[in-house]
Amino acid sequence: MRAEILFTFTSLALTAGMVQGNEHASQDHDPVADSVIELQRAQLAANTMGQGFGPQSPRDIDQPLGDNTITFAPAPAYTAMNLCNIHFHKNAEHKGGEFTEYAGNGDGHGYESGYTYVGELSESELSPVKQEVCLSEHGSLVPGDTIEVHYVHTTAQTEPGPTLNACMSESLKNPQLRVEAQVFVLVNDSDALDFEETTTIQVRDGVYQAASIPSHTGAPVEYAGSTTGPGYNEQGSPYQVTWNVRPGVEKVNIASVGAWCEGNEFNEDHAHGVRNLVVNPELLSPNSQ
Repeated sequence: MRAEILFTFTSLALTAGMVQGNEHASQDHDPVADSVIELQRAQLAANTMGQGFGPQSPRDIDQPLGDNTITFAPAPAYTAMNLCNIHFHKNAEHKGGEFTEYAGNGDGHGYESGYTYVGELSESELSPVKQEVCLSEHGSLVPGDTIEVHYVHTTAQTEPGPTLNACMSESLKNPQLRVEAQVFVLVNDSDALDFEETTTIQVRDGVYQAASIPSHTGAPVEYAGSTTGPGYNEQGSPYQVTWNVRPGVEKVNIASVGAWCEGNEFNEDHAHGVRNLVVNPELLSPNSQ
């Protein structure tokens, strides 16, 4: 194997469906005590203290304060970069905007430690579906679940593909990275947004682009952060990522999400877990808004 940076999508970190008025939230995990999450945060602080780690992710996008002094140049606009990967997480990794309800401690590895959509959904939108959707060891997605989708972009000259290896190239192992993040809530409604449409890839001005990233879910909050995923609950991420997180939530047809999981160029077939929300000011960049 070449000497290259190997990531999995759990490195970048999106959501269990706790929706106001919705009691369907799955219980197919083993929840842990608050003390476990606090211990993980304490270990993260201890393992990063004085080590020179840059700002971390995910964060509360409604809280712009942070004390981390390590800076790096923001990545270019995503329209000037190559889309290299798309994946999603169950529960929003970030907090803020319309996703502020804590999903719960989950299994201690980040699966349910994210945030969920706080809006109301109709009885029809929450009606069960017969088929399993994006089945994983944690179960199937169901109407009312929240997901956070990460459209990953790179300055490397690459093509979209599986894992974050697609964001590197033989000639550029340390490209600038930008993630456009959008939170969706899954509904049983054929008139809702088609997820496959939001992941359609086109070449525009010489770079690969997702054709239909939502553009009406609020001004994205940009901040300097890192890769995420539950593997970093107790360790700092050494990678630098410019984030754009949209505060609004879009409804998406759950059937279209299931169809995408059945076959896509990224080999993605299930939702990934999330990293604990980073709350230590020493690990957060200032002026995120």
